[in-house]
Amino acid sequence: MKIYSVAEVTGYLRERLEADSMLADLWISGEVSNLSESAAGHLYFTLKDEASQLRCVLFHRARLAVTIENGAAVVAHGRISIYEVSGTLQFYVDLVQPEGVGILHLEFERLKAKLADEGLFEPARKRALPPFPQHIGVVISPDSAVLHDIINIISRRYPLVELVLSP
Repeated sequence: MKIYSVAEVTGYLRERLEADSMLADLWISGEVSNLSESAAGHLYFTLKDEASQLRCVLFHRARLAVTIENGAAVVAHGRISIYEVSGTLQFYVDLVQPEGVGILHLEFERLKAKLADEGLFEPARKRALPPFPQHIGVVISPDSAVLHDIINIISRRYPLVELVLSP
């Protein structure tokens, strides 16, 4: 039985993905979410549709005059590979073309407007958080990478709290 290191496996996966000609020249349409910009000017975001999502990076040198924002529907060109440090599948974008506002963002805005009409965002409805909570609820996927971190941090900061996890 051969045992591989994590670096060997992620390196192998990167080589296999980058050898696939379809994945090296790919156009993907989706809606932008979780957009952030690094100090170096790189854009990190997620492209998503109704069924799935894909982490993306647009490096500073490829940005040109592109402006994208959360909720924007775009078509992006690039290549799929693995970011070996974290073992994360990632879309390395070299060109982005806007298509308008995405359907998911429109649905979100519609829901937000409905809740505002019902008065659910009024300051009078807001309650102060207790300084020492007795219960903390977290909505998270059971196989999420950060689940272990959340449990450790909450149990360290609030050892008497009851933690409720919900998928």
